[in-house]
Amino acid sequence: MALLTFWLDHMTRPPESVSDESLSLNPDYIVEELSGVRMDYEQHIQRKFAAQKLFHFLDAEVTQLEQVSFANADPKNPLMRVYAERAEIINKGEDVYLTGNVKAVRGTDEDNGNITMVTDFLHLIPKENLVKTDQPVTIARFDTTIKAIGLEFDNRIGMIQLLSSVRAVNTK
Repeated sequence: MALLTFWLDHMTRPPESVSDESLSLNPDYIVEELSGVRMDYEQHIQRKFAAQKLFHFLDAEVTQLEQVSFANADPKNPLMRVYAERAEIINKGEDVYLTGNVKAVRGTDEDNGNITMVTDFLHLIPKENLVKTDQPVTIARFDTTIKAIGLEFDNRIGMIQLLSSVRAVNTK
């Protein structure tokens, strides 16, 4: 009888409190194979995204994505597409940090003058149409390849600012 009482007492106790730190390490939900569209009807801007997996962390208000792609279609600017192995979205989408084989393409695939950029880290600021990195980058357009450390790219005006150690090679 004492053993049964001990077992019942143990089973009916509320669970011990779990530290907040361990909760923030576990996502509150996971979504696989997703895509979405965000529209600004007044300015005719369309932003699309797709990912293999999404992890949302409620306590940290962070969303992480795996195998992600973003596209920004704005009638006033060339199409901008970005691909990466991982993305972390914070500040309700105002800051997007991309890591792992990041590739950005400005212009369509049919556009001979499109610009391709490759790096391992990229900070996107969608509202400002701005892209930044302090890591090595490689940019290719036509027969020219440019390598640099760090970059700021304003898609609204099409200006790329290379920050240091710039080298350019024209193969023509």
